[in-house]
Amino acid sequence: MKTEDLRAMTPDQLAESLLSLKKEQFNLRFQAATGQVDKTHRAGEIRKDIARIKTVLRSRQATA
Repeated sequence: MKTEDLRAMTPDQLAESLLSLKKEQFNLRFQAATGQVDKTHRAGEIRKDIARIKTVLRSRQATA
């Protein structure tokens, strides 16, 4: 995800996206623990996407 795309989203869409990414991160942790993970790089991408979403949400709270 790009920051530009995230800034164009509504707070509800951001919250929904954050929730789905956290679920995916949870599932990847279980796959890694059992040795079934195929895309090992995806965990880092998810972590960074979550941070981007939280940053956009926090910046909107600071300006409001």
